[in-house]
Amino acid sequence: MSWTRSELMTVAAARALANGKVCFVGIGLPSAAANLARRTHAPDLVLIYESGCIGARPSRLPLSIGDGELAETADTVVSVPEMFRYWLQGGRIDVGFLGAAQIDRFANLNTTVIGPYRRPKVRLPGAGGAPEIATQAKEVLVVMPQTRRAFVEKLDFVTSIGFAGGGGARADLGVATRGPTAVITDLGVLRPDPVSRELVLVQIHPGVTVEAVRAETGWPLRVADTVATTAAPTDAELAALRTLETVA
Repeated sequence: MSWTRSELMTVAAARALANGKVCFVGIGLPSAAANLARRTHAPDLVLIYESGCIGARPSRLPLSIGDGELAETADTVVSVPEMFRYWLQGGRIDVGFLGAAQIDRFANLNTTVIGPYRRPKVRLPGAGGAPEIATQAKEVLVVMPQTRRAFVEKLDFVTSIGFAGGGGARADLGVATRGPTAVITDLGVLRPDPVSRELVLVQIHPGVTVEAVRAETGWPLRVADTVATTAAPTDAELAALRTLETVA
């Protein structure tokens, strides 16, 4: 089957989720990737949504965290305070899966405004539970298309921290979790340097060049000495993804 870059991004993000993990899922691309993982290589992946749905198994992609499909297919539904206090802050979430409108070189995220806060050009959906997920989940995966408008030198607003100013800044803020371990885009995969915490390009998708990734990055992008190439989506992965996206 032929595939689009968007489909490859979703497949690559799904592959990053291991079977049996507990994943706090954001709506949109993270939800598509998490549900694809559950339908392919990770059938025992536990999906948790901010509305309190635990173990959701939607037959289609939910439109929002309040989509009835999530509650109807979940193992249980708990209150939002319990979701955050007991599950997230209690250290019971293995992976937080987030998207964003902007990201910087240290994987800090903006989902609040584009432009000045008091007079923004665009007002975005806002934080939701993302700041808590970014700091309390054991690790975080980020999935978003890569453009210079999104991968910026300086965020217009810091909604959720990645590694703050880099180095040990995250730990200095009292945050003990790992933080972002991968940023998966429609061009490739970036991972934080173990010391500086700056994002480094470690993988490109088929047909993409390092120069093309650099051209869509708003800072001088670091590149690993050896850059891997993403395996193309399988027919089974594409079929599962397209079924999720087309079921009414």
